[in-house]
Amino acid sequence: MKKNTVLLFLLLLTSYAALAQKYRTNLGARLGRNDFGISLQQKIFEEVTLEGIAGIGTREADFTLLVEKHFPIIGKGFNYYVGAGAHVGTLNEYGGFYGADVILGTELKVPVFPLVLSLDIKPAIHASHSDWFAFDGGFTIRYILVKEKVEKKRFGIFGGGNRDDDRNNRRNRNKKEEPKRRIFGF
Repeated sequence: MKKNTVLLFLLLLTSYAALAQKYRTNLGARLGRNDFGISLQQKIFEEVTLEGIAGIGTREADFTLLVEKHFPIIGKGFNYYVGAGAHVGTLNEYGGFYGADVILGTELKVPVFPLVLSLDIKPAIHASHSDWFAFDGGFTIRYILVKEKVEKKRFGIFGGGNRDDDRNNRRNRNKKEEPKRRIFGF
């Protein structure tokens, strides 16, 4: 029973992958455990975003670039995402540093307002840094600058739903019908 429930849950997570995001570009503030920053997220492919995070902490300033893949949890507005990327920055005591990051988070598009809330964990490995490993996380609130364009579907007697069907119906109306052949002259 537990195996079937887990399998059904995983199937539901992957079945709506095309509905994962409702935005193209958003910008906002990120609050981490030891830092504060600005986050810009841009959709580059269906279900894939590019996120840039500029952060400032008490000891360091850094910039992180991440590629993230989104998967829906429930409906169109609640996702989880995984990703990876790299960062560069400067540390007060040591100077410049760089490293690699991974990210795992959840994201909620607020239903009425053009806002996206996200909560994530972002472990990082540093080079030329006093701490070679960091296990950070953060809360981000972003404003949607560019919404995803959604094609409106037409239903009922006013459209039939499919544009190809509408085009075919118009073509058929423009063709003149051949007269029907009558049997026995009637």
